[in-house]
Amino acid sequence: MFNGFRISVIIPAYNEERRIGEVLKNIPNFVDEIIVIDDGSTDKTSEIAKAFGAKVIRLDKNSGKGAALREGIKIAKGDVIVFMDADGQHDPKEISKLLEPIVEGRADFVIGKRIVTKGERPLIRKLSNLITSTLISLKLGENIEDTQSGFRAIRKDFVPKIESNRYEVETEVLIKAKKLGARIIEVPISTRYDLETGHFRFVDIIRFLKILIRS
Repeated sequence: MFNGFRISVIIPAYNEERRIGEVLKNIPNFVDEIIVIDDGSTDKTSEIAKAFGAKVIRLDKNSGKGAALREGIKIAKGDVIVFMDADGQHDPKEISKLLEPIVEGRADFVIGKRIVTKGERPLIRKLSNLITSTLISLKLGENIEDTQSGFRAIRKDFVPKIESNRYEVETEVLIKAKKLGARIIEVPISTRYDLETGHFRFVDIIRFLKILIRS
């Protein structure tokens, strides 16, 4: 279906026993491997993920999204890696939208630009995404409207070494992949905010600024 490309999906998860099953159930059959990194959960996230056939890495303590992705990348065998969240915000059936530009040779890194279809994005999320996307676009010299989207696909050749531990990982990967020569595009994906999502904190903006300056 995807010109021989092997597809890995990496999902960091922290206390997502209520929603991880629904996410995994809807991942398309063409995906070659699903890797769930249980980021120190205190609930049954790991057990549910295993029941759905995912490879599970369990971290001893909650270490952050960046730390979780770093562990997942270590064992991923795919030619293309898809990153997505475990909270049900993204529709796994739209993975193909991210993959098509890569397998067609039009891009190396595809970001899912979030279009809200249910609920309303919190004001702090709107503001932080506007600020970060504007600053990153200026740094990279190209317009990227949703730099903080966690639903993205990237050719493994362009996956950089991850050093950050929390949500600033989205920024780090984007800037480093661009430096490696990745062609980056965005495609619209549906997003729901009618449920509790993420564990974002204001301090993550400070971490973002540090990554932006260092990278």
